Amino acid sequence: MNTGPALCIASLGELLVEFVCTEREGHNLRAAPYIGPFPSGAPGIFIDQAARVAADLGGRAIFAGAVGTDAFGRVVLDRLQAVGIDTSLIRVISGLPTGTAHVSYNTDGSRDFVFNIAQSAAAHLPDLGQIETGFLAAGVSLMHISGSTLADETMRAMAVALCQRLAARGVAISIDPNIRPELMQGAGYLDDLRSLMAMAQYILPSDADADLLFPGVPFDVWSSRLLNQGARAVCLKRGDQGCIGRDHSGTILLPAHRVTVVDPTGAGDCFCATFVTLMAAGQPLTQALWRANAAGALAVCQLGPMEGNSTLLQIDALKG
Repeated sequence: MNTGPALCIASLGELLVEFVCTEREGHNLRAAPYIGPFPSGAPGIFIDQAARVAADLGGRAIFAGAVGTDAFGRVVLDRLQAVGIDTSLIRVISGLPTGTAHVSYNTDGSRDFVFNIAQSAAAHLPDLGQIETGFLAAGVSLMHISGSTLADETMRAMAVALCQRLAARGVAISIDPNIRPELMQGAGYLDDLRSLMAMAQYILPSDADADLLFPGVPFDVWSSRLLNQGARAVCLKRGDQGCIGRDHSGTILLPAHRVTVVDPTGAGDCFCATFVTLMAAGQPLTQALWRANAAGALAVCQLGPMEGNSTLLQIDALKG
């Protein structure tokens, strides 16, 4: 299926490099070897995967963000440009370091993060008008927001305003709540997240997100609520329990693929990117969900948050 140049996926937010601790249960509290720098940041992982899928469908991707002039900024830009992403709206800022994340894994599968976003270049995006003009000139058909971006009040205000403007121009909005307790700060975080969900065509929470946003409410109830409010499709990402997708035609439950988990960071972003890109390209829920489920499985098989990102050929090889 070739959708032509009309398919263009956009996102904005924090761009980081990530360092992964080689020892478990350290909680980033003791000296240990770390591996990195890996290009990262939830919206960066998303756009890297979206660009791969869009390219296979004849489409493209564009991103708005910021990095420093240091080597880490080069690592991020080189990666995004290598997969054909339009980086003309990524600022390169002198005097501020590129954002970083350090992650330490625990034996129960949980993770401890230390982020440097607030004191880095990550939040110093181009101004709102410049991003809007650039995205519209690129012919953006879908705009995606990762909830991690909303932790910074400046980026949150820009994300909400930009989505309002783009939605008014007919651009589809997708939202991954991606609620990170270690990043939540400032009044209005959840209010703004819910505002974005109210204008979104695609809403893709994880189990943890759903527990916080809809405590005690089963999937069929809250997903019905979102669909009645205007969403086209809702997905519940369940990690090693698979996923559930629902649109106005029905509900689909898929089991997880049985793979060896090396690094789970980025799997949800990869799932979202595959799903919304395929839906924006006009593929049905069943096809988009099967491929997103497979893409999420591939993502956990490599060390590094973007290193397991995949093409449609690789996705379909696993999907069978």
